[in-house]
Amino acid sequence: MGILLEGATIVDGSGRPGFKGDVAIEGSQIVAVGDVPESIARRSERFDLDGLVLAPGFIDSHTHYDPQVLWDPDLTPSCWHGVTTVVMGNCGFGIAPMRPEHRGKILRTLENVEAMSLAALEEGVDWSFETFGEYLDLVDSLPLRANVAVLVGHTPVRLHVLGEEATEREATEDEIAQQRALVEDALRAGAIGFASSKTNVHVGEGGKPVPSRLASNAEIFELARALPAVGHGIMQFTWGPEFGLDDLIALSNEIAPHPVTFTALLDQFTQPLQGRTPSEVLARIDESNADLWPQVSGRPLVFQLTMMDPFPLAQGRPSFQEVVAAPRDQRARFYADPSWRTWAKSELGPEWAARWARTTVQETTHHNELRNGPSIAELASRLGQDPFDVVADLALQDDLETRFKIVMYNFDDKAVSALLRHPHTLINLSDAGAHASQLCDANFATWLLQRWVRELGILSLEEAVYRLTEQPAHVYGLQGIGSVAPGFRADLVAFDPETVGTDDIERVWDLPGGADRLIAHSRGVEHIWVGGVQSRLAGKDLPDGHAGVVVRGGKGGLS
Repeated sequence: MGILLEGATIVDGSGRPGFKGDVAIEGSQIVAVGDVPESIARRSERFDLDGLVLAPGFIDSHTHYDPQVLWDPDLTPSCWHGVTTVVMGNCGFGIAPMRPEHRGKILRTLENVEAMSLAALEEGVDWSFETFGEYLDLVDSLPLRANVAVLVGHTPVRLHVLGEEATEREATEDEIAQQRALVEDALRAGAIGFASSKTNVHVGEGGKPVPSRLASNAEIFELARALPAVGHGIMQFTWGPEFGLDDLIALSNEIAPHPVTFTALLDQFTQPLQGRTPSEVLARIDESNADLWPQVSGRPLVFQLTMMDPFPLAQGRPSFQEVVAAPRDQRARFYADPSWRTWAKSELGPEWAARWARTTVQETTHHNELRNGPSIAELASRLGQDPFDVVADLALQDDLETRFKIVMYNFDDKAVSALLRHPHTLINLSDAGAHASQLCDANFATWLLQRWVRELGILSLEEAVYRLTEQPAHVYGLQGIGSVAPGFRADLVAFDPETVGTDDIERVWDLPGGADRLIAHSRGVEHIWVGGVQSRLAGKDLPDGHAGVVVRGGKGGLS
C-alpha cells in the first residue's frame, strides 16, 4: 500500500508558484503529483495535510557531522528542522581515510579547529574503518534519520600520506600523487566531492595550522583534478589570504564543468576578501562566468565564547594561538599574565574594539547580575578598563567557565538580504556538528522561513524552498532528491507557513561523556518523510523513522 498526501499547498522546490494538490508515494519514491489518478489513490493510505505546505526535505550542505553521525544517526538537531539530507566533510575536515596511529591527532585537530569535545570524540567514534569507502559503508549501516552525503577532506588525506609532517611542510610530487590516488579512491567509493581549506582561522592540534594549510596551490589544483578524472564531484573550499577569489576562479576554470563552492561570504567578514566588499566579490564572480558558488548565511554569526576555548580570538593571532596550543589546565596562566595581556590587546585591534559593544555575559556561575546585561564595552567604560581586561578578569574569577555571547558577523539585515537574494549564492553554513558548545545554526532553514520569508518578506516562500532544496541538490550533484516530482525520492516536509520557525537556543549535556552542546527545537514543522517512511508526526519524531541512506556520488545518487 502506498501513501496519499492530500490537500497541501505544494511548493515543489523549482521556484514556481505553489499550488493545491496531492502527492502519491509508493515505496521510497514519489509516483504522482497534483491530480493523482484514482488507480493510485485507491490503493493508498490517505493523509490530510490541509493548511500545510508540502515541500522537498531541506538540504543542509555545510555540516560537520562526520564524527557525530557515528553515535547520533538521528543527526540532531538538524532533523528537527525539516532537514532530510546533510553534506559532511566540509572545509577539508573529516575522519577518513585514517590510519590507526593518526586517530588521536585528528580528534585533537577537530577539538581545536571545530571546537568538538575531545571527551565526546574519544568515547563516541567507532574506529572500525580505515579507508574512506569503509567509513561510508559504516555510516550506511546505521539507522539514519536523514540522508548523508560526504566530501573527502584534504586534512585527513594529507595526514594519511605525510603523517606528523602534514602540519609542517609542503608535499613532494610523489606525496601529492599519493594524495590524489586517495581522493580518486574516495570519489569512486561514493564521495560527492573534495574539500580543502587555506584560511588562517583553521588552527589545529597544538596551535599548528591544519594540514591542508601547508599545501601549495599546485597541490590543491592537482587534487581537484581528481574530480574530472573520475567524472563526478564538487570542490568545496574555505578561502584565505593565500588562496583568494582569483585563485578560486582559476580553480573553477581548471576543473570545469565541476562546480566550486567556497566558505564563507558574510557581511562584515573582511579577513579573506582581499580588499573587496561582499558585493564586489559577487560582481567579480558574475563577470567571470565561473561555476563558483559562495556560501552565505541568513543568521547572525553568534558565538558563545569561553576563554578556555578562545576560538574566535585565535583567528590569525599568535598570542591566542599560544593559548590554544597549551593544555587546557594551563590556559588560565596566560590571562593572569600582564605582559601576555598587553601582547593580546595589541593584536585584537579595531575590529574587536567595535565587537565588544556586541558582547555580553551569557552564562556564568559567579556573575549572575551580568547575565544578558550591559555589554563588555559598557562595563569597561564604567570600570575605566580595557574591554579585554574586563573579559579576562571575569573569566579568571569564574574558572574560565564564563560564556560570553558575541555577535560576530551578519547582523545588518539590509546587507545580508543582498547576499541571500543573489542567485549564485548557496544558503547554508549551519556548521551543524561543530562548535556545538558555542553556537547552534542547525536551525538555519526554519530561521530562513521565519525571518526572511514571513517576517521581512525578503524572499518568497517559493524562492526560499528552492534555495533549500532543488538549488543545492543541483549544485552538489545530489541525484534524485530536492524536488516534489514523480520519480524523485520521497523526502518531504510538511510545515505550517504561519508558525514555522525556531525556538530559542538551549544548552543540554547529552554528548558522549556527558559533554554539552547547544540545540534549538523547531516550530511548525509538523511532518517529515524520508524515503517514503514517516520520521516525524504532528511535530514529534517517530521512534522507527530511520530510512535515511548514504547519497553516493557517481552511482546514481542513492545507495
